[in-house]
Amino acid sequence: MLTVVCETPGTLKTEDRPIPVPADGEVLLRVKRVGICGTDLHIFAGRQPYLNYPRVMGHELSGTVAQAPSGSPLSEGDKVYVMPYLSCGHCVACRLGRTNCCVNLQVLGVHRDGALTEYVSVPEGFVHKAEGVTLDQAAMIEFLAIGAHAVRRAQVRAGQRVLVVGAGPIGMGAMVFSKLRGATVVALDSRADRLAFCAERLGTTDCVALGPSDVEELAALSSNEFYDVVFDATGNATAMERGFRFVAHAGTYVLISIVSADITFNDPEFHKRETTLLGSRNATNEDFETVLSAMREGQIPAGLNTHRMALADVPARFPALLDANAGVVKAIVEC
Repeated sequence: MLTVVCETPGTLKTEDRPIPVPADGEVLLRVKRVGICGTDLHIFAGRQPYLNYPRVMGHELSGTVAQAPSGSPLSEGDKVYVMPYLSCGHCVACRLGRTNCCVNLQVLGVHRDGALTEYVSVPEGFVHKAEGVTLDQAAMIEFLAIGAHAVRRAQVRAGQRVLVVGAGPIGMGAMVFSKLRGATVVALDSRADRLAFCAERLGTTDCVALGPSDVEELAALSSNEFYDVVFDATGNATAMERGFRFVAHAGTYVLISIVSADITFNDPEFHKRETTLLGSRNATNEDFETVLSAMREGQIPAGLNTHRMALADVPARFPALLDANAGVVKAIVEC
């Protein structure tokens, strides 16, 4: 089977590998679509803190069942999506239902080989039917679920002011699900094309460009009170530290991003505002179901998938996805 391998940062190649033989309790999937996300771009660039090379990337996937265990509710040919966070089920986090931050977490495409291949074998409990959505939509559930999880963590409510810093796909997911909860949503980013996309496609209330006057603009848009909930989705340590200043008194700051750095903040300001600080990692089955339901009800804006390529073309075309001028929001690989 055709497989794309990231051998070292900046180096992708194709290999012919044998089709995996599923272990007991595993489902063999024929991969159909793979979404490319920021994690994959970081792996390619050598900036992913949890990864060893070589690695087959890809954790946003949809496909069809090629082989299922005896007695499984899944049947050959079923259209499915995959929960790529393979949790252990028995650690302290799993016992609390927080499988997204499992102590022994194995993420497809990060800790173990992922979906940029033609077939993949996955434990049955992480494979779910994708009824009522297309293969393209099913491959986009995961990144939207990360945004949905962050919004649920923050307990966003109708009428709140929400600021999302970083208008990439994860930030867009936080915008979409904050709006669905009735919040007023403002986007802050350095890229004019991303802000235009948020205004035109996602219906954000306001968009602010990163720059010398952004603090004043954000203050004016919030009656000088700033924001009940601030989400950081930048993957930039400086931005993550700067975001504390945008949180209103009694507000909540949610760090969706992860960086290989220490994050510091001004303690007197933090206490004066009685800020709630949250980390938000991955998503749970509940969040995936939230996204799936929203897709079925037509609540996810169209046009998130901006680029496509065939699996065989990934080594040649993947580097272009890092070009800020390419206008990439979500690229999908057809396997």
